[in-house]
Formats: sequence, C-alpha cells, structure tokens
Amino acid sequence: MTDTKTIQPNETPIQRALRQKQEALAAREQAPRGGAFQREQNKRITSGKSRPWMTK
Repeated sequence: MTDTKTIQPNETPIQRALRQKQEALAAREQAPRGGAFQREQNKRITSGKSRPWMTK
C-alpha cells in the first residue's frame, strides 16, 4: 500500500502512517446524511423526546 505519488521527503514513519490511515479513512464509503437524529438536531428537539418511556 505504498503509493509513491504522495511521499514527502521530511516525513517521519509515524507521520507517514498517520497520513496513510487518514487517506484510507477518507476513501471509505460514507454513511448517508439526513437521518432521524439529524432532523431532531435541526429542529432543536432533544433526542429521546420521541420515546417518553425511556425517561427516568
């Protein structure tokens, strides 16, 4: 998994590993946006209001 196109000359092995990890995470498929949680947050509804039986 060594890609020669993004090698930087003054990069330590740890910096290189971190950069490669971040690139791999960025390349992964992202979860879709806009679920129920995001709608609740946009409406300023406290999460859990839809489930009153879950309160203490």
